[in-house]
Amino acid sequence: MKPLLWIILSAALAANAFLGLAVEESGLQVALSVVAGFTALACGVGLWVLRDPHESRSGT
Repeated sequence: MKPLLWIILSAALAANAFLGLAVEESGLQVALSVVAGFTALACGVGLWVLRDPHESRSGT
């Protein structure tokens, strides 16, 4: 599950960057950027929830 979330997160970030730089400013561009941003946030939260409990501890 984690590798899939990492792939989707990477794709969403790349899509968001592409949409911000290469696509003409329009309502469709804004909508797609919102979807890509929401997807990136959702994947980030999913990865945070699935993290190993030992990863969050520093030095113990």
